[in-house]
Amino acid sequence: MDPTTSIPPGRARALLLALLLALAGVLPAYAHAQVDINHADAKTLAGVLHGVGLVKAEAIVAWRERHGPFRRIEDLARVDGIGPRTIEANRALIVLGRPLPPRPRPG
Repeated sequence: MDPTTSIPPGRARALLLALLLALAGVLPAYAHAQVDINHADAKTLAGVLHGVGLVKAEAIVAWRERHGPFRRIEDLARVDGIGPRTIEANRALIVLGRPLPPRPRPG
């Protein structure tokens, strides 16, 4: 078969099915991942939380850096763009890790 020709429809369907079956083992684990909102970076937050893209995730990280760690999940509502619906949709995915100890200052 000439590599520049298209894949026959039956073969394309079989390849797509194989890909979907392969991903079926990976996606459920990712769908149930939890994220520590006190330590995760913006990319991780955006990848795990439903309805939270990179811009909102960056706002979460910026708020945390300005105000300190979140004490309750509901504190996320203090971040612009995060409301009660987003919190409820993600409640099972969010964990609050212990705040990291302060870093020693050089000197």
